[in-house]
Amino acid sequence: MAQDTTVLKLNFEYWLDKAIEWGQATTLESQKDVCLHLPQLQEFLHQLYETIKHLQGSTVAIQQFPLIGQLLGRLCWNPFVIGYDESQKTLMWCLCCLYSSEPQNAVELKANSWIRSLLCHLLCSSKWESNEVETSTFISALGYTSADYYCHLVKNMVISLVTELRENQFNGLKIQESTSASRVNAVSIFCVPLITLPDLTPLLKTLLLYHGGSSKEVLSSKFLEAVNEAFLKKKISLPESAVFSLWLRHLPSLEKATLHLLDQLFSVQFNSLEEVAHVIKDSLLPQAASHPAIFRIVNEIFKNTLMETDATSEVMTITQVFTQLVLQAHRNEYKQHKFPLKAYFPYHHQPLVRALIRRPFELPTAYWSQHLKHISDMVKALVEDTNISSLISLFEIWFLIACFGEWLDIAAEQLLKAAVEPDAVLWLLAFYYCPKNEKQQRTQTMVEAEAVYNHLMMLFSCADLSLKDLEAAVHRGTGIEQCCNQHLTTHLLTNFLLFSPGGHKLAQECIYHITETTDLGKEVHNLLIRTAYRFNHSGEENQRTVKLLNELLQKLILKV
Repeated sequence: MAQDTTVLKLNFEYWLDKAIEWGQATTLESQKDVCLHLPQLQEFLHQLYETIKHLQGSTVAIQQFPLIGQLLGRLCWNPFVIGYDESQKTLMWCLCCLYSSEPQNAVELKANSWIRSLLCHLLCSSKWESNEVETSTFISALGYTSADYYCHLVKNMVISLVTELRENQFNGLKIQESTSASRVNAVSIFCVPLITLPDLTPLLKTLLLYHGGSSKEVLSSKFLEAVNEAFLKKKISLPESAVFSLWLRHLPSLEKATLHLLDQLFSVQFNSLEEVAHVIKDSLLPQAASHPAIFRIVNEIFKNTLMETDATSEVMTITQVFTQLVLQAHRNEYKQHKFPLKAYFPYHHQPLVRALIRRPFELPTAYWSQHLKHISDMVKALVEDTNISSLISLFEIWFLIACFGEWLDIAAEQLLKAAVEPDAVLWLLAFYYCPKNEKQQRTQTMVEAEAVYNHLMMLFSCADLSLKDLEAAVHRGTGIEQCCNQHLTTHLLTNFLLFSPGGHKLAQECIYHITETTDLGKEVHNLLIRTAYRFNHSGEENQRTVKLLNELLQKLILKV
């Protein structure tokens, strides 16, 4: 082994002299000399790489080969060397071996900076201007134009790096873990300024899917942030597997992707829930959230957003659509790859989770009443059981119900159709709209909600109604002014307008009155687009109601 190292050092001195000689001469004879020596030089570089890949960073390598930086630097700038066979790839791996993932001193910091610049130079065609005589001569001799040559060079380098990374991952035991991780980290760093190059995509994918058995993150955080930023701005296209791996291994990227989606949704007024679903699905977050770890993090961000916005109807609707899309992705997965549902909601009452997860269209309409009562009874038991409430906060129970708000919309609809036991369903709606209430306050809320509901039911069959009749019904439940009561009343009133004969005639006038005199316009709009979405997917027998709903949405879109 010592003898091999001695021979390598002698060869090192020989090739350093050659590199200096080639750099100083530009004659045709010197160019021919470079070309004649390229096969032997490539063999030497391979031997050098096999030696330094076991060394720990630039400090140890410089101790063994004090002038290694000068040799590699000169060779990297020689177009004949980097254009020959696999020499460019070997030079890059040699540089990666010198890179220190955790620099310990000023020398290693400076070496890292120098290595990054050289690595970027080796892949970035803008560094090689075609007006350089040597480069132009070499490219012309190969029969390429400058643009074609650089394009092929980048593609070939990417293919070589991808192959090398895959071999390292599958044969990781042959390489010291820390050395391998350092090299992969270096590759990820030099990719940062080149991320938007289309030809680099296969390398980005391979890096994002690379793990190598290390317990620590081997990719640079700057690389992960840059890839995520480019993906969110649609500057690059990545396969789903690579995006999911990015978000699983780098929490800040997942958080940024979720907040980016929320910003998108808040910045546009959507005319249908299909549009909301399209934007959410296009983000890939529902598909990624098929993995419980991603789902719970995104769900936590939605939960915090709800708290910060005081549970606005927009955030509620977005949360519901997202949850539906995640469950849809979960259903579409192959059985052997599915996570159990408990993994998504590990701290909740599982019978309640299973009841909420069932989509309404999975049950016959005749069973909705029974199912809603079952949900309401379980929620009431959890809320009023002090032992369980001490483990699961009221907010957590409320948020779980909010994620599956489709059942709440059906509950209000079934109430007005007199198709459900009113007490249980009214209690569920009262808890949803007033979760902070203590038992006594919730009882008062129930009394007020029942007053509104009973008065609306008295008017349900009346064909000749006026706006004053509806105002009287609404004021039955507002003896004590509460914001939550106002939201609950609006939900009941909107359904009354949709499903009662007399309500049809007053619907447009009443909705106009609500939007002009209150701040509930967006809430009514979100309720209507959720109802339209449900009708489009599960159907509604009363075509007059469907027509009215579409007319209301068309007019409300102009006002909200």
